[in-house]
Amino acid sequence: MQTFLEETVAQIREQYTVDEHLVLVVPSKRAGLFLLQLFAKTAPKPGFAPAIYTIEEFVSVLSGIRYATNTQLIFELFEVYRGLRGKEAESFHEFSKWGGTLLQDFNEIDRYLISQEKIFSYLSAIQETDHWYLRPDKTPMIRAYIEFWNSLEPLYNAFSEHLLNMNLGYQGLVYRKASEAVEQYALDSGKTHHVFIGFNALNTAEQVIMKTLLSHDKADIFWDIDPVFIQDKVHDAGYFIRSYFKKWKSLSAKHLKDSVESYESHKEIRIIGVPKSVSQAKYVGSLLNRLASENTSFQKSAAVVLGDENLLNPLLNSIPPSISKVNITMGLPLSQSPAGSLFNEFIALYVNWKGQGWYHRDLLSLLSHPYIKRLFKKPDETLDRLGSMVRDQNWVYIRPSHLKEVKSGDEQIFSLLFSEGFATPSKLLKASSDLIKALIDRFKLDGDAIGLQYLTKMESVFNETEAYVNKYEFIADLRSFQSLFRELMTRETIDFYGQPLEGIQVMGMLESRNLDFETVIITSVNEGILPSGKTHSSFIPFDVKKEFRMPTYKEKDAVYTYHFYRLLQRAKNIYLLYNTEPDVLEGGEPSRFISQLLTEKRKAGNIRHIIASPSLTLPEPVQESIGKDHSVLETLKERASIGFSPSALATYIRDPILFYKKYVLGIKEPEEVEENIAANTFGTILHASLEHLYTPFVGSVIDPEKLNLLIPQIPQITRNAFRDHYPNVSLESGKNLIAYQVIQKYLENYLKMAIEESKKHRIEILAVEQNVQISLDIPGLPFPVYLKGIIDRVDKKDGMLRILDYKTGNTKKSEVEIGEWGEIITDPDKTKAFQMMSYAYMFHSLNSSESFKAGIVPFRSLEKEVFLFGYPGTVGNGTSRKENVINTQALDAFKEQLHQLLYSLFDLQIPFEAKVE
Repeated sequence: MQTFLEETVAQIREQYTVDEHLVLVVPSKRAGLFLLQLFAKTAPKPGFAPAIYTIEEFVSVLSGIRYATNTQLIFELFEVYRGLRGKEAESFHEFSKWGGTLLQDFNEIDRYLISQEKIFSYLSAIQETDHWYLRPDKTPMIRAYIEFWNSLEPLYNAFSEHLLNMNLGYQGLVYRKASEAVEQYALDSGKTHHVFIGFNALNTAEQVIMKTLLSHDKADIFWDIDPVFIQDKVHDAGYFIRSYFKKWKSLSAKHLKDSVESYESHKEIRIIGVPKSVSQAKYVGSLLNRLASENTSFQKSAAVVLGDENLLNPLLNSIPPSISKVNITMGLPLSQSPAGSLFNEFIALYVNWKGQGWYHRDLLSLLSHPYIKRLFKKPDETLDRLGSMVRDQNWVYIRPSHLKEVKSGDEQIFSLLFSEGFATPSKLLKASSDLIKALIDRFKLDGDAIGLQYLTKMESVFNETEAYVNKYEFIADLRSFQSLFRELMTRETIDFYGQPLEGIQVMGMLESRNLDFETVIITSVNEGILPSGKTHSSFIPFDVKKEFRMPTYKEKDAVYTYHFYRLLQRAKNIYLLYNTEPDVLEGGEPSRFISQLLTEKRKAGNIRHIIASPSLTLPEPVQESIGKDHSVLETLKERASIGFSPSALATYIRDPILFYKKYVLGIKEPEEVEENIAANTFGTILHASLEHLYTPFVGSVIDPEKLNLLIPQIPQITRNAFRDHYPNVSLESGKNLIAYQVIQKYLENYLKMAIEESKKHRIEILAVEQNVQISLDIPGLPFPVYLKGIIDRVDKKDGMLRILDYKTGNTKKSEVEIGEWGEIITDPDKTKAFQMMSYAYMFHSLNSSESFKAGIVPFRSLEKEVFLFGYPGTVGNGTSRKENVINTQALDAFKEQLHQLLYSLFDLQIPFEAKVE
């Protein structure tokens, strides 16, 4: 296979004298590197190499203006913006959210040589036709909106003049000035001849430059495109070059005479669907391993092109040992390194600082970072101690005084990381630099070369950050400092070292320009990635762009089409991978490029479409079962001597495995800081508040007037309950404020309902939150078994004893009614009925009441009456009905079921088994 660059070098040697007067212009540095190598290989004798420029370098030479960095541009734009707006200017942090978009628009306007006066007046006129503009009573927001559009032209003019005074420019400004200077350059260029190699989508400034040099016979163009795409009048791969041949008078058919038709040559194309993105990286690894085992020489002309460059990390971890050499053209973004994540967290900790302290999750996350742990003498012990204190004290926000309580011997590290003094950019910058130095010293001792590389890069980022902080006084708050740091870190990459001209090339789509390979593997060939879709980060509307012939997503799609098909032109073995799982974040359905390939008649017979998936063997479902032995029995005996609660036995009914883990093994749920009130805490506070409200009435009949006097006290009673059970948390905002208000509303509604009830009925309170415990005499169990619990409320309503349980969760009446007594210990949905009868049984055992009722007060539906426990009863004719009055017969029936439940619990022959759903 002869590559495009090999063809180009051969033609250049035939047509031109290769010396210092020959200037070659290419789209990318990588293409220039390969081009220079080919000239060296084909040189018959030592001599001068031609001058090779990238298009950006050549344009800068033409204009005489240097490119400013993106970071420098956003700062200079803000300086100009602030000078125009004065006191009305937004902060840099707010400006940075839209300043980048405005820079892109300025760049596009200049690259396409749009008249600034026309487009800005056009944009302003559009806003004037808006109904906002016509409103007589304009709000401050509307006035600011209109003023923004009217200020664009003055801002553009002032910014351009500001940059030119410093001999700097953004890309578009440099291109505009180069297009203005190219005529004189052509006249003064003497013997210099220019060859533009492998271009496709040209902006207006580039077109002017090339057409001017062509008209002066000072240039030639070598197009990297198969003639088939020119001849096909609708194929997007030839969209731009067809238009140039149609519009440029200086172009003629001779400029394509040497193009070789290679796209329709025999190719083996494999279209492979793989679920999710990381799976594509794994598949590429297995594919490379298979190709290497079949033919090791394939590595000399093979490339992996990443449609989504975020796949670089997983791909690097998937390359097999059989691949001897890999050249990675992309750098690893510093933001994806451990050092990047560390300082992102460190700076965010102070940006998110609240007056009450550091957010506990942010602080613990920072201390858990692998780099930070290496600074501590005993990191795990220190973290465990601090974590336990945070959970025990329920510290949602941690103050420096809290950290002093952690006696670990690492106070110096804590002072390096945490201080209330790091409240300004300069102070936080100094703290970050000190932390880097401490880490570098530690890594040098450990001999961690890769870690040192990350930290050295990060040190350079902070040095650059310091320069900007010292230069621009408006970086005065931590959010602006954070924006600057992220901008600089995003631009920084960690370069890979290797032989750039050897081995498998791993690159992005744009880096593949002008390069050809026999074996090409392209990943992420999905809509939204290849092509990128209808992204529109611009203040200029679509129809305005069309009017001024600026590029839209349609032109961008044509660019992606060209790059995709150009890679396929000379390749012999092509593998196209796409994600089979539609995902908005990672690309949608398979790309239109795949559909286009599958429908092309010229490729019939050369394409195979497969769906790749790992082989999976599903294990046979096995019911989880845990046998009992004597050690388990001894633990259960200990529990029995302390006392089982109704909720513990209800857990055994619902899920024996969970009962085993919780009450036999003693495994507790991990304790966490309660930032937002949990369901059990919600219930605890409600119970505590009700206990406080009703305790004065114990032993007496409720007086509705006295009960009414308690309603104004509800807010303070609830707040006291929060203070006792849920300390260190503010109730002034967020979900906790909502929970606080909901509990107050529950209590208020309940008291109002109780007041109305006490006016119509005689309600006597006998007990609230009563602790009860009884001994169970179970034949066959030669050891004591106790049942214990807390009865929320015992009262008499018109002489009928009631045992009531408060429930704040979802409760249905059917859950406290049974169809037959056996359900109460076998049906997981009847555990509330089991709990109610357990409380009733304990109360009866202690008080020997003849008959009573038991029920649940459902706080989520207080408009309904108490859900009374119901069990099967009969009437005279033998028909069944639900009985609510619990009598001796009902208690005996429950006692029998309770004994059966405990027999099964202590029976060594009956294992703990998961419920079959």
